[in-house]
Amino acid sequence: MDSVSQFVLGAAVGIAVMGKRAPVWKSALAGAVCGTLPDLDVFYDHGDAISNMTMHRTETHALLYLTLISPLLAWLMAKLLSGGRHFKHWWGAVWLALITHPLLDLMTVYGTQLGLPFTNYPFAVGSIFIVDPLYTLPLIIGVGLALYREQQRGITWNNVLLGVSCLYLACTAFEQHQVTRHVGEELQRQNIESTQVLVTPTPLNSLVWRVVVMNKDSYGEGFTSLLHPDSPIRFRFYPRGEALYEAHKDNAFLARVAWFSHGFFSVKEQGGHILVSDLRMGQEPDYTFVFDLGEMKPGMPPELPVKVASARPSARKMLDQFWQALEVE
Repeated sequence: MDSVSQFVLGAAVGIAVMGKRAPVWKSALAGAVCGTLPDLDVFYDHGDAISNMTMHRTETHALLYLTLISPLLAWLMAKLLSGGRHFKHWWGAVWLALITHPLLDLMTVYGTQLGLPFTNYPFAVGSIFIVDPLYTLPLIIGVGLALYREQQRGITWNNVLLGVSCLYLACTAFEQHQVTRHVGEELQRQNIESTQVLVTPTPLNSLVWRVVVMNKDSYGEGFTSLLHPDSPIRFRFYPRGEALYEAHKDNAFLARVAWFSHGFFSVKEQGGHILVSDLRMGQEPDYTFVFDLGEMKPGMPPELPVKVASARPSARKMLDQFWQALEVE
């Protein structure tokens, strides 16, 4: 999730747990700091573009490691902000601010390795876009009211609006389930064979959903709206580069993207170079993560991948696609 959401989520959690045991600004500050800490891993360079992508949200997002470090951080917060008092409550606030960060990230499509060291599987629900104002705004308002009033009424508003954001998150998961069921019916009606299906919201909302359908030789993209849940979905199909993948699947960088994307990737040749795209983030033809793997000549060591700067769709284009998805067929 975006840094603003993580910041205010941590602040809201800190206020909710500490209540009136500490000044609201101190509870908010401690929660915001702890809610932001896991994302500091973005400043560490793992040596190449693909490793930097796939190693984000790893150890600093693992529930076990965050739990183990929480007592030390809680002791520090209690020492600095309340003279060593209320350690147990500080511990609860710090722990919740830390672990709600990867749990919120889990709801996006990116992939969070929160099971380390037991598993490095990149868990992803994909029911909320990385930036969603309907999730974040209640948190901002709640924290703002708590800081403005600094009394029980302000804290109560914070707690209520924190609950509203959590309820919205649950609603997106239910919406995803409903859309996924509709997609399954559509694929059967249109006689489209699929090996995998991805259902995830489009930018900044949970009303219009993007659908990616994978099969052996191609992938399809379509959009559907909750306003018209029974409308047909128009799919457009594109080559996924299966032959190129089979020819170069021993390349460690290509294999890592295939693993991290859960199979939602495409491969193509351009100017003699092999490009691999993660199809989960972005939409055709603009994807957030596209990597140039070089020429990949037989007998030559693999080149370090380079992230390709893809053109971001304009606001006008995104708005047009949004309204088109709302139309009834």
